[in-house]
Amino acid sequence: MKLYSTIIIAFVFALFLSCKDKTEKKTETDTVITETTENWKSLFNGENLDDWLVKINGYELNDNYNNTFRAENGVIKVSYDKYDNFTNEFGHLFYKTPFSNYKLRLQYRFIGEQVKGGESWATKNSGIMIHCQSPESMLVNQGFPLSLEFQLLGGVNENESRPSGNLCTPATHVVMDGNLITEHCITADCKTYYGEEWITAEVIVNNNDSITHFIDGIPVISYSNPTIGGEYLDTTSKEIQAKDGQPLTSGYISLQSESHPIEFRNIEILEL
Repeated sequence: MKLYSTIIIAFVFALFLSCKDKTEKKTETDTVITETTENWKSLFNGENLDDWLVKINGYELNDNYNNTFRAENGVIKVSYDKYDNFTNEFGHLFYKTPFSNYKLRLQYRFIGEQVKGGESWATKNSGIMIHCQSPESMLVNQGFPLSLEFQLLGGVNENESRPSGNLCTPATHVVMDGNLITEHCITADCKTYYGEEWITAEVIVNNNDSITHFIDGIPVISYSNPTIGGEYLDTTSKEIQAKDGQPLTSGYISLQSESHPIEFRNIEILEL
């Protein structure tokens, strides 16, 4: 009987070691898979604006008027502390490389007060522009690039809804639920953020097949089949206008300045 019990104990112990070994191997394998498929790349080095291009309405490419875009303390800051008055100096900070299939994620927060002269609708208003035309192709006097805007909004008046993550379409159209959408801005299904907290924005882009915006991990709007056309197209160059009706399958990523201070950090991309 004692010998039988010893055999049982030895068998159970051997089975435990075998399962433990398999679990460890599975864990190691899963880790390798995760590292292989989730190869995120940082687009911002936290120190300067290397690899980024500035275009501000009314100014030539890379004229960073009044040091609007700057890198400070590990963030990209959109600042107006050198402005006496804002007079339509809408700006965009472009990453140097275009993309087509990817996940993009970053954190943002609105801070401080809007600069004098800014439009009321631009209070706590900024955006992540995707599928942008190239910064080089923008006209000197062009406020907004042809793009799809992941609009970032903050609450202004207590208890007044102002959701973030909306879609705006400068010189573009999209399809939603099988219907062509020609209106300029479409409201997302997202709550309103009233404070200066950091918020995570993410977008998944599959060429022009499907695009989804996320705020703090929650999908808030989806659309597909973006094409060139519509409102603001006439503010672009003749070369861009000639592409009216063409599918929009790739482009640049840019961060917007619209007169309210905002900060961006942890800007990462995962190409699919």
